[in-house]
Amino acid sequence: MPNQPDIEKSLAARRAALRASLAAQRPQAAPQAGGAPAGNDASAMSMGMRAASEFIGAILVGAGIGWALDHWLGTSPGFSIGFFLLGVVAGVFNVVRATSPLPRAEAPAKDTPPLPRAAIDDEDE
Repeated sequence: MPNQPDIEKSLAARRAALRASLAAQRPQAAPQAGGAPAGNDASAMSMGMRAASEFIGAILVGAGIGWALDHWLGTSPGFSIGFFLLGVVAGVFNVVRATSPLPRAEAPAKDTPPLPRAAIDDEDE
Protein backbone atom coordinates (compact mmCIF):
# COMPACT_ATOMS: atom_id res chain seq x y z
CA MET A 1 0.00 0.00 0.00
CA PRO A 2 1.43 3.45 -0.94
CA ASN A 3 2.23 5.76 1.91
CA GLN A 4 0.39 9.04 2.62
CA PRO A 5 2.99 11.53 1.21
CA ASP A 6 3.05 9.70 -2.16
CA ILE A 7 -0.74 9.85 -2.43
CA GLU A 8 -0.77 13.57 -1.56
CA LYS A 9 1.92 14.31 -4.17
CA SER A 10 -0.02 12.35 -6.79
CA LEU A 11 -3.27 14.17 -5.95
CA ALA A 12 -1.52 17.57 -6.00
CA ALA A 13 -0.09 16.81 -9.45
CA ARG A 14 -3.52 15.72 -10.74
CA ARG A 15 -5.14 18.88 -9.32
CA ALA A 16 -2.53 21.07 -11.02
CA ALA A 17 -3.05 19.29 -14.34
CA LEU A 18 -6.83 19.67 -14.00
CA ARG A 19 -6.52 23.39 -13.20
CA ALA A 20 -4.31 23.90 -16.27
CA SER A 21 -6.74 21.99 -18.47
CA LEU A 22 -9.73 23.99 -17.20
CA ALA A 23 -7.89 27.29 -17.61
CA ALA A 24 -7.08 26.40 -21.23
CA GLN A 25 -10.72 25.56 -22.00
CA ARG A 26 -12.26 28.56 -20.24
CA PRO A 27 -12.90 31.54 -22.55
CA GLN A 28 -10.91 34.59 -21.62
CA ALA A 29 -12.90 37.83 -21.24
CA ALA A 30 -11.13 40.57 -23.16
CA PRO A 31 -11.27 43.95 -21.41
CA GLN A 32 -13.28 46.63 -23.19
CA ALA A 33 -12.34 50.28 -23.57
CA GLY A 34 -13.61 51.10 -20.08
CA GLY A 35 -11.63 48.25 -18.55
CA ALA A 36 -14.71 46.14 -17.79
CA PRO A 37 -14.80 42.56 -19.05
CA ALA A 38 -17.17 41.72 -21.92
CA GLY A 39 -20.62 40.42 -21.01
CA ASN A 40 -21.09 42.40 -17.80
CA ASP A 41 -23.89 44.66 -16.61
CA ALA A 42 -22.68 47.60 -18.72
CA SER A 43 -23.28 45.73 -21.98
CA ALA A 44 -26.72 44.64 -20.74
CA MET A 45 -27.47 48.26 -19.87
CA SER A 46 -26.45 49.41 -23.34
CA MET A 47 -28.65 46.72 -24.90
CA GLY A 48 -31.59 47.91 -22.79
CA MET A 49 -30.99 51.55 -23.68
CA ARG A 50 -30.81 50.68 -27.37
CA ALA A 51 -34.05 48.68 -27.17
CA ALA A 52 -35.82 51.52 -25.34
CA SER A 53 -34.64 54.13 -27.83
CA GLU A 54 -35.70 51.94 -30.77
CA PHE A 55 -39.16 51.50 -29.25
CA ILE A 56 -39.71 55.14 -28.28
CA GLY A 57 -38.29 56.42 -31.57
CA ALA A 58 -40.63 54.26 -33.65
CA ILE A 59 -43.65 55.40 -31.63
CA LEU A 60 -42.69 59.09 -31.90
CA VAL A 61 -42.09 58.86 -35.65
CA GLY A 62 -45.41 57.07 -36.19
CA ALA A 63 -47.34 59.52 -34.04
CA GLY A 64 -45.59 62.47 -35.70
CA ILE A 65 -46.48 61.27 -39.20
CA GLY A 66 -50.08 60.69 -38.11
CA TRP A 67 -50.34 64.13 -36.49
CA ALA A 68 -48.84 65.80 -39.59
CA LEU A 69 -51.30 64.02 -41.88
CA ASP A 70 -54.21 64.97 -39.61
CA HIS A 71 -53.05 68.57 -39.50
CA TRP A 72 -52.42 68.77 -43.25
CA LEU A 73 -55.67 67.07 -44.28
CA GLY A 74 -57.79 68.68 -41.55
CA THR A 75 -59.11 65.34 -40.29
CA SER A 76 -59.90 64.21 -36.79
CA PRO A 77 -57.38 62.00 -34.96
CA GLY A 78 -57.80 59.02 -37.29
CA PHE A 79 -54.34 59.21 -38.84
CA SER A 80 -52.75 59.99 -35.46
CA ILE A 81 -54.25 56.88 -33.88
CA GLY A 82 -53.50 54.67 -36.87
CA PHE A 83 -49.89 55.75 -37.24
CA PHE A 84 -49.38 55.63 -33.47
CA LEU A 85 -50.42 51.97 -33.51
CA LEU A 86 -48.24 51.37 -36.56
CA GLY A 87 -45.34 52.95 -34.62
CA VAL A 88 -45.97 50.62 -31.68
CA VAL A 89 -45.88 47.59 -33.97
CA ALA A 90 -42.72 48.84 -35.65
CA GLY A 91 -41.16 49.53 -32.23
CA VAL A 92 -41.88 46.01 -30.99
CA PHE A 93 -40.47 44.58 -34.22
CA ASN A 94 -37.31 46.69 -33.86
CA VAL A 95 -36.82 45.65 -30.21
CA VAL A 96 -37.17 41.97 -31.08
CA ARG A 97 -34.76 42.38 -33.98
CA ALA A 98 -32.24 44.34 -31.89
CA THR A 99 -32.23 41.97 -28.93
CA SER A 100 -32.34 38.61 -30.68
CA PRO A 101 -29.09 36.84 -31.46
CA LEU A 102 -27.87 36.97 -35.02
CA PRO A 103 -29.11 34.08 -37.15
CA ARG A 104 -26.50 31.62 -38.25
CA ALA A 105 -25.99 31.13 -41.95
CA GLU A 106 -27.03 27.63 -42.88
CA ALA A 107 -24.61 25.79 -45.11
CA PRO A 108 -26.17 23.98 -48.04
CA ALA A 109 -26.28 20.22 -47.82
CA LYS A 110 -23.22 18.61 -49.40
CA ASP A 111 -25.16 15.85 -51.12
CA THR A 112 -27.59 18.29 -52.79
CA PRO A 113 -26.70 18.67 -56.48
CA PRO A 114 -26.39 22.21 -57.82
CA LEU A 115 -29.28 23.65 -59.79
CA PRO A 116 -28.99 23.41 -63.58
CA ARG A 117 -28.17 26.63 -65.40
CA ALA A 118 -31.66 26.82 -66.92
CA ALA A 119 -33.26 26.90 -63.45
CA ILE A 120 -31.01 29.73 -62.29
CA ASP A 121 -31.18 31.89 -65.43
CA ASP A 122 -34.75 33.02 -66.05
CA GLU A 123 -33.91 35.37 -68.90
CA ASP A 124 -35.30 34.55 -72.32
CA GLU A 125 -32.59 33.51 -74.73
